[in-house]
Amino acid sequence: MNTVAEMYAKTALLVIDMQKDFVFPGGPMHVKGGQTIVPNVVAAVEFARNRGIPVIWVVREHDPLGRDVELFRRHLYSPDKPKPTSKGSVGADLVDGLEIKDGEYKLVKTRFSAFFNTHLHSYVQALGVDKLVIAGVQTPNCIRQTAFDAVALDYRKVTVIADATAAATTDIHLANLFDMNNVGIATPTLEEWCRSDD
Repeated sequence: MNTVAEMYAKTALLVIDMQKDFVFPGGPMHVKGGQTIVPNVVAAVEFARNRGIPVIWVVREHDPLGRDVELFRRHLYSPDKPKPTSKGSVGADLVDGLEIKDGEYKLVKTRFSAFFNTHLHSYVQALGVDKLVIAGVQTPNCIRQTAFDAVALDYRKVTVIADATAAATTDIHLANLFDMNNVGIATPTLEEWCRSDD
């Protein structure tokens, strides 16, 4: 019989974009469903920590002048604009209740996918990880793109926790979960994931 540590040895949890500018009402990139999932994201992180699952904090941190931002968003970084998730800004901070603990890894991305132009794949491969679990915002953009890239990179199992991810509306969220299911991505609830062995 496998120990708990052995059961989860090849799993990592990605927590994506749980930052104030995305989650809090009034934030320049506010995702309407973001605030409601904070307790479940907190619970997923605690579950992972208690099982020895590595937690990887994936965040956006942009140059305040917008030089590393997608072209379609650069107008938000011009003078007198909000400059979302600029490096060192309050809006780039994680929401209350979430914090990076010693030994946990913070990965900065500048595009939707956590894999695009980062070293996430090499980092988790060095850990021996072949199963990824994803929580955070927002489902049709960063969650979906990261999950699809993980499938393309042949991770053995990709899981998106349905009630620890969110979009602007429930309909958008559910439609994207449906699409992800169709390519083999698991979409359990937090409770279902916590009862599973991966």
